[in-house]
Amino acid sequence: MRSARKVLAVVVIGTVVAGAGLLAQVKAGDAAHGTRQYDQYKKPKFCGTSCHTDFYRQWRQEMHSQAYVHHWDEIEYFKLAVPHAEKDPAVAGVRDGCNGCHAPVSFLAGDTPPPRPEENSRANEAVTCDLCHTITGFESDTPHNFNYYSEPGNVKYGPRGGVTSPEHVIEVSKFLPSAEFCGTCHNEKSPYGVWVKSTHLEWKEGPYAAEGVPCHDCHMPRAEGRRASMGKAYPDIRQHLFHGAHDNGKIRGTVELRIHPDIDETEPGEKVVFTVVLFNQKAGHKFPTGSVEDRIVWLHVEATDAQGKVYHLPVDPKGFEGEEYTIARDVLAYQDMGIALNDPGFQGVQRDGVPVGDRIFRMPYFDPQGRMTIQQWNTKSLGVDYRIPPRGTRVETFSFSLPFEVAPGRMTVEATLNYSKLVKPVAELLEVPPDETETVVVNEHSTVINVFD
Repeated sequence: MRSARKVLAVVVIGTVVAGAGLLAQVKAGDAAHGTRQYDQYKKPKFCGTSCHTDFYRQWRQEMHSQAYVHHWDEIEYFKLAVPHAEKDPAVAGVRDGCNGCHAPVSFLAGDTPPPRPEENSRANEAVTCDLCHTITGFESDTPHNFNYYSEPGNVKYGPRGGVTSPEHVIEVSKFLPSAEFCGTCHNEKSPYGVWVKSTHLEWKEGPYAAEGVPCHDCHMPRAEGRRASMGKAYPDIRQHLFHGAHDNGKIRGTVELRIHPDIDETEPGEKVVFTVVLFNQKAGHKFPTGSVEDRIVWLHVEATDAQGKVYHLPVDPKGFEGEEYTIARDVLAYQDMGIALNDPGFQGVQRDGVPVGDRIFRMPYFDPQGRMTIQQWNTKSLGVDYRIPPRGTRVETFSFSLPFEVAPGRMTVEATLNYSKLVKPVAELLEVPPDETETVVVNEHSTVINVFD
């Protein structure tokens, strides 16, 4: 099914009036590669220097503007994706296809692989103002894998009408403010047909969709402002900040956690069980989401006795299938990177890079050989999904048999939920800048027990 879209500037988006011949003129997904030209799209600076100045400043500091030049995206594409695609016909499409979302104007112009960022080509514009405001709908039943329709021209689409512009025609779009608009890039299937990114689908299956709360309400909050510098002020302009996985302020507080013991007083040699309750209070999708093969979220618990000695508490296993991928271990993984690195004997790198025994909230990805992979395009199957759903709760226990040498007195036990955008051993191998593996504290909580001599 083709979603509601506009072929000519004659109707409001949401009503299809054109015949099949006109519909066929606009391509989506892989078929759109090379169907447009660069000069059909305005550069972001054109939009932002005279009219949409505030939106432009917001866009310049958010991740859509960096989707092609961001260091990890560049390294992943040129060091792994492109060389892998050139060696393995099964994933050959990623050579061009990655750009459908990361450098969409270059993809539509057929300029793939684009020049590297240091050459300062138009690919560096990444996800631009004009690209988003020329999208009129999507192909098929589910938005995914850049299956949007982009119709560049003098008509620009937005959520609000009733005004005129000296530069272009403004048409009201029912699609632009919908969650499905976001899903065209924030849902992705691998070449093997596996959902490797499903942020929109997670939202759709969760409580926020049922309540009519779209992605925009969290990632494009409303505030007083102007759509254009010469226009009138509105009380509810969507901000173009798009804060998400790369914004520490957005990450902090996503999950609430509390820790409590089963007894308040104990003595050396006895066992105390600490329970940690984690509640996804903030995200309208699972946490983590998006590039789940990259992200790592782990729960670390440690006890500090009255003399300052620290004890690490490993999580109690629950025994569910696939749990071994959710408890940090000292094992190797990601061996399929050897294909792109031209190293047939590559043994992999440390899988987790976090303290052994910590609980990891993840969904592992597996390559065609059944090995855990960090390359979404080479994913043929998925493991257990042990992430935290929206408004969902996970409960973990940590059993601690107090050593006989523990100091008597007040013992503090602290639970910390940590987040990193990329597994550290992978980043070190590929020489990714350290900010990509920065540990962000999502939340923390502590409790106290008394230890008698």
